[in-house]
Amino acid sequence: MRIQNTFHSKALRLAVFLLTVFTSGCGNLEVTALTIISTNPNNDATAVPINNTIVATFSEIMDETTLTTDTFTVIGDNEAPLVGSISLDVASNTSIFTPASNLTASKRYTATITTLAKSSTGESLASNHVWTFTSGTTEDMTAPNVNSTNPDDPETNADQSSNNDNTALTIISTNPNNNASAVPINNTIVATFSESMDETTFTNDTFTVVGHNEAALVGSVSLDAASNTSSFTPTSNLTANTPYTATITTLAKSSKGESLASDYVWTFSSGTPEDVSAPTVSSTDPKNIEKNVALNRNITALFDESIDPASINLTSFTLMKDLSTTAIIGEVNYTDNLATFNPTDNFIANTAYAVTLTTEIKDLAGNTLATNYTWKFTTGTRTEAASSRMPVNLLTAGNFVILTKTGITNVPTSAITGDIGASPITAASMDNISCSEITGTIYGADAGYTGSGDVTCFAGTPPDNTLVANGVLDMGTAYNDAAGRINPDFTELHAGDLSGQTLVPGLYKWGTNVLINTDTTLNGGSNDVWIFQISGNIIQAANTSVLLTGGALAKNVFWQVAGGAGVALDTDATFAGVVLAEKKITVNTGTTIEGRLLSQTAVTLIMNTITQPAP
Repeated sequence: MRIQNTFHSKALRLAVFLLTVFTSGCGNLEVTALTIISTNPNNDATAVPINNTIVATFSEIMDETTLTTDTFTVIGDNEAPLVGSISLDVASNTSIFTPASNLTASKRYTATITTLAKSSTGESLASNHVWTFTSGTTEDMTAPNVNSTNPDDPETNADQSSNNDNTALTIISTNPNNNASAVPINNTIVATFSESMDETTFTNDTFTVVGHNEAALVGSVSLDAASNTSSFTPTSNLTANTPYTATITTLAKSSKGESLASDYVWTFSSGTPEDVSAPTVSSTDPKNIEKNVALNRNITALFDESIDPASINLTSFTLMKDLSTTAIIGEVNYTDNLATFNPTDNFIANTAYAVTLTTEIKDLAGNTLATNYTWKFTTGTRTEAASSRMPVNLLTAGNFVILTKTGITNVPTSAITGDIGASPITAASMDNISCSEITGTIYGADAGYTGSGDVTCFAGTPPDNTLVANGVLDMGTAYNDAAGRINPDFTELHAGDLSGQTLVPGLYKWGTNVLINTDTTLNGGSNDVWIFQISGNIIQAANTSVLLTGGALAKNVFWQVAGGAGVALDTDATFAGVVLAEKKITVNTGTTIEGRLLSQTAVTLIMNTITQPAP
């Protein structure tokens, strides 16, 4: 039987109001309340196998003695409580109810965990946690499968990838993105899916774009199978300065017949001019005339604007040995303005290569590259872990400046630029962030946000719930990506004390805490990447700064933090980069951040300025 934790439960109605405690000179903060972060079956699940166990995962370590058949009950409609046994898996904070006999077929069940279930520190749930599901008619007789490992086993994963797919169909990005403004009036509207799609299901009924007080736009809908991208190309320009709503319905299906969990809806606003500028190449990796390039490198090109994914292919992005006319075999993909060529085989040592991007490449307004763009490089003899040089792909988590599983607390007044969200905890966990403090949107797992009474910044419809839930899932994927990078350039550098140090780009690894007691500088160019793998915590002292020099950008700095205390940034500090934390992130009074705070528990703010990185 496959037990699959999910983060889409609508039954999480736990009102969490986290306490902020001030002490002289610093803040000692305890912000995480005991919650249930996932269940299996999830709330409102149907066709649950009749031999299923019932599982709940807690946010904290639990006291096993408080989990009994009195505190964890499962009852079918018009039936007595199920007889069964309760167990606790301490490693995963998961409690399991195993019925003594199969569930009744086609029966609605209610599962309840009461406030008498306590954490190892004596905390209780804020209220009884109740969820429902409906049994099916058959047992689950399918053996569990390993879908992936970290680190990867290339042969094993290659065999399994074609046979096993337990991931729900989702939309992983859109262009324009949600809440985008000043969109060129001749723009195409694009959505990228997590799986290969059935082209026959994409029509003007399944992909619509509607302006405010206007009829649905007339246009053509297409699918690019190579990039899993569907495009809506309007027959005529958008109306200037007009809000638009784009919708992809559940009638759009994957090549395996899967549908979205619900209609996917996003909004944007047009500007006034057309986009008539040709796209340009901002940078390449390797750089032009670069030497001693590793034999197992990918080739990338970064554009200055969004490109039509269908125009990035093996015809428009070619790689050859210099002076040859035979193209190297490989795979081309595109995401977030970055085109990547992944050669099938390693390069030949001490050999010159030429890369060409042709004028077939065009932006979303149809403007093509002005001329073919060509650059060259020469290999050496070494190999390296090419992935360690690449930025961490945040997927849809990159749409949020703050994203958590168990809530965001705030002592006003803060200034937040970018979207924020929390899931699966109720949207009420963000109530002490008011709309006046945010330039962006608050996304919740339900419609429970009340804030200061003004809810104009809040999005809590079912598509919004799905959006933030997918962001949380992608946050976990990004965390694993950062943690899984291999062959660090620096290990245990300065014993984790970065005070006063200047750090060049690279992959860093520590089995300790990272301390910033005086200013730390990251010096490099706009395309350079820093990835910090930290087994302990980040502790930054008051009135200190993480400085970016030489053109370094916050979007290319990634702090993966595994420590149990998480990240603690003290008073009036300045910090930069994307934080991927397994535990909480605490930002003390007056601290300023350019980056993203992505926590698998909670984030606490106290009169802070949080700004998403510049693109």
